[in-house]
Amino acid sequence: MAKDNLIEVAGGWEGYVLGTVGRSPAGENNRDHDQVDIELLPLADRVRICSGCGRGSDSIHDVEERWVRDLPVFGADCWLLVHRVRVACRHCGPKLEKLSWLDPYARVTLRLAESVARLCRVLPVKHVAEEYRLDWKTVKAIDKDYLTRTLGPPDLEGVEQIVMDEFAIQKGHRYATVVLEPHTRRVLWVGRGRGREDVRPFFELLGPTRCAALKAVAMDMNGAYELEVRSRCPAAQVVFDLFHVVVKYGREVIDRVRVDEANRLRQDKPARQLIKGARWLLLRNADNIQNHDDRVRLKELLDANRHLLSVYVMKDDLKALWDYQVPGHAMNFWKSWYARATHSRIAPLIAFAKKLRGYLPGIIAHCRWPLHTSVLEGVNNKIKVIKRMAFGFRDDDYFFLKIRAAFPGNGT
Repeated sequence: MAKDNLIEVAGGWEGYVLGTVGRSPAGENNRDHDQVDIELLPLADRVRICSGCGRGSDSIHDVEERWVRDLPVFGADCWLLVHRVRVACRHCGPKLEKLSWLDPYARVTLRLAESVARLCRVLPVKHVAEEYRLDWKTVKAIDKDYLTRTLGPPDLEGVEQIVMDEFAIQKGHRYATVVLEPHTRRVLWVGRGRGREDVRPFFELLGPTRCAALKAVAMDMNGAYELEVRSRCPAAQVVFDLFHVVVKYGREVIDRVRVDEANRLRQDKPARQLIKGARWLLLRNADNIQNHDDRVRLKELLDANRHLLSVYVMKDDLKALWDYQVPGHAMNFWKSWYARATHSRIAPLIAFAKKLRGYLPGIIAHCRWPLHTSVLEGVNNKIKVIKRMAFGFRDDDYFFLKIRAAFPGNGT
């Protein structure tokens, strides 16, 4: 096969012709795999493009040799000995020639980098490095650069509703915040931390005009999120999420009453043990309890303890508040629930009801803006998978790019 035809079949190395071509079998020079070495010589009498300013130049400043990895050929690693040209640009001085298949100073071709990045979507960096026999750091740098180029800055035009939530990023109560557009399920931004100053960069990126256009923000009862939203987006309605309210109720009311009742029955060891071992049973929704023995056990427990029965029933009633679509009806239901809670003589329930009253506007806002952070539960589960695949991330920027790439949105 003619050398020109070989260049065409191989995919083309613009601006170069073949020099020597050699193959080194496995075992030679202590290699455990085959290797193909291809020399690429620059074409003569060609207008070259300056990588600095993009202008053409017909003057060569110098030529240097550089080894570059390309895609494997016929089961062997492919190494290119590229005679890299620096043009004598009238505007920039000595600059590398701009090539369509090789970035300046890169040690791998663009098509190899793209192939590596595509494989990194489904495999950990370590496995991709082993597949291509590249250094782990090289693969990670290739994937990070590819994600940065292809994702670019998030498109925040026309965003009117967002959902904010936190997720665990490392052990030791270290968290990050993810912001999602609920209708397209597109991750707009990810940042380390869950404090007010931690989420501020998102609103700075959003800008004053788009902040003013924001209509609704769904979140948990995170005071830092609420303060920053009200400060930056005065027209946006804060919507508190059902899931987090119920979780908070379970922790501050049901769990607290369970512990108090277990302590009260300290002398009755069988009854105390029954209550102590019923934590997760009490926190689960009744509809989700499929096991017959668990259903019987729950019924017996609630029949035997009036306080646990009261707080368990009040939990289900509280969830009904998010079913209302008319604010007036929701307010009437709230007044009834609040009156029952404050007259229950159950201290944890009374304290929770009084605390929840301060969040009432954000709860009633659900009637107009039926948003909830449950759309982020799938995101958080996928984030856990991404972390497990990589055995964790040390580079936040890379990790957050992987999250954005995993949730580009459904386009609706």
